[in-house]
Amino acid sequence: MKNLLNSWGKEKIPFVFLIDFECKKPLCWKLDDASIPFKFNFQGKQNYVEQLPPIDKANIDLRKHPVNIDLYQHMFNQVQREITYGNSFLVNLTNPTPIDINLTLEEIFYHVQSKYSCWLKDQFVSFSPESFIQINNGIISAYPMKGTVDATIHNAKNILLNNQKELAEHATIVDLIRNDLSLVAQDVAVKKFRYYEEIKTQSGVIGQVSSEICGTLPDNYSAMIGDIIFTLLPAGSISGAPKQKTIDIIKSVELSERGYYTGIAGCFDGNKLDSCVLIRYIDQQKIYRSGGGITFQSNVFDEYNEMINKVYVPIF
Repeated sequence: MKNLLNSWGKEKIPFVFLIDFECKKPLCWKLDDASIPFKFNFQGKQNYVEQLPPIDKANIDLRKHPVNIDLYQHMFNQVQREITYGNSFLVNLTNPTPIDINLTLEEIFYHVQSKYSCWLKDQFVSFSPESFIQINNGIISAYPMKGTVDATIHNAKNILLNNQKELAEHATIVDLIRNDLSLVAQDVAVKKFRYYEEIKTQSGVIGQVSSEICGTLPDNYSAMIGDIIFTLLPAGSISGAPKQKTIDIIKSVELSERGYYTGIAGCFDGNKLDSCVLIRYIDQQKIYRSGGGITFQSNVFDEYNEMINKVYVPIF
């Protein structure tokens, strides 16, 4: 697939792509292919015109069935042990949460309010707030997201921005992403460090923190667009640092492969590229995947609750 994307990029052919976390099942389609089973809305750019009938938004019933705290504690302890051994500084630990919800994946896709949303028929829906990379006029930009808080609590923004554990976690990922971008670009720099945003959920508002990192690509970057994408995978924000050793830890601790969850999806229009990290994800069996970054400063109960709080569907 890498070579195919390079070829399409060189010819300025618009395409959409979908790559799983393990890079075992990458998919891509030309945008003018009417048979694409993958629908998306990436910051207003979409490949569909149809809309489902209105739903009763006031009576959406979402019920969560998270893993037992004892099982989470066992996984958390395994990660902490690897950190103590010096094998990682930060591990993104995720878990599946079965949910009951009175909507289909298709209905969720058409009605969510999210920066990025996509639906692969009969497989999953994702409504991600997190960009992976954007390319515009030869400038590549990444926006790693690390750090969340219940935005309804008093002084939530300052509490999150002044939390030393969250600061260390975010700085680690920013450094990782900066190093990743340096593999494909020059003059890489952090343009904005730790800016705060809010996202609505059924149970309130979540505050989150992101940064902006940019670099300059070679003049012929479109002919290398497949190489650029695959060089940067998987996204640092949903793996950890150092990346390769941390990926090995994730594979040994988590209960199953992630598949398209925490993979990426994106669109190239012949000039610009936009893409997202596939978080906020529900599969066809109504399993919701979520998690968070674990460091030596992490508290198991805080991390467990963060994992559960990230299980939401933004329909209002």
